Amino acid sequence: MHTKTDTRRSLLNAGQRTIAHKGWAAVGLTEILAVAGVPKGSFYHYFDSKEAFGEAMLDEYFIDYLAEIDEIFGRPGFSAAERLMQYWEFWRVTQSFEDCQGKCLAVKLGAEVADLSEPLRLALKSGTGAITGRLEKIIQAGLDDGSVTITDPVPVVAQTLYDLWLGASVMAKIQRTPAPMDNALTLTAQILNR
Repeated sequence: MHTKTDTRRSLLNAGQRTIAHKGWAAVGLTEILAVAGVPKGSFYHYFDSKEAFGEAMLDEYFIDYLAEIDEIFGRPGFSAAERLMQYWEFWRVTQSFEDCQGKCLAVKLGAEVADLSEPLRLALKSGTGAITGRLEKIIQAGLDDGSVTITDPVPVVAQTLYDLWLGASVMAKIQRTPAPMDNALTLTAQILNR
């Protein structure tokens, strides 16, 4: 027997997988319900609208994604720069143009919904801000342990690197090749003087 929490989570997981693959506008509630295996009338028991569902889905996505970042950045036995480069390698693998399995939701929805929905734009802004905040901390840790050398302020470098990788992910999808992310990895190492 599914509990209320299980059903809600099933809907959010189904939405993440389906929307990461097809996009926001191309996926209707009926498809999400079918993927989740939840009866049609149940959706509005958990969410007031598709937009409210989208906000909750993005919030859950970023909670999970930030936990993965925290695991990478918290690994013992590596310099801060090594942990940072492990994160970019993780990004390269999980943001694959072939099958991101829900890991590329910010990439997929960033341009699509930012002009359509202020609540979804704000959810994306909050989540990506949390990511760049973590990047700032690990870059600062790299400066402190001597494994990173940069000339620009930490917040500028963190935001620039995130922007670089977001753009590389989009270009990898357009070009159907990992080359843009390979280029981003090379440039990232140069920016960090690795």
